[in-house]
Amino acid sequence: MNYNVQMKNRLKRVEGQIRAIVRMMEEQKDCKELVIQLSAARNALDRTLAVVVSANLEQCVREQINKGEDTEALIQEAVNMLVKSR
Repeated sequence: MNYNVQMKNRLKRVEGQIRAIVRMMEEQKDCKELVIQLSAARNALDRTLAVVVSANLEQCVREQINKGEDTEALIQEAVNMLVKSR
């Protein structure tokens, strides 16, 4: 799997969000602000996960089709991965 620049940049943004959250904790910021930022970071990770799984699924499906093999099990596995991640 080739992890492209877009995927890496998404994670770098999440990393920055996490650093900011730690800073907020150190500065004793309001709980509500902290929860909002934690939720935003979690959502960003979820979106990144979806991008990675979908890109990988696309690549794997293309390979399966080129081999003349069935893709149903592959697609089900990807869906299960996304469901378990929540």
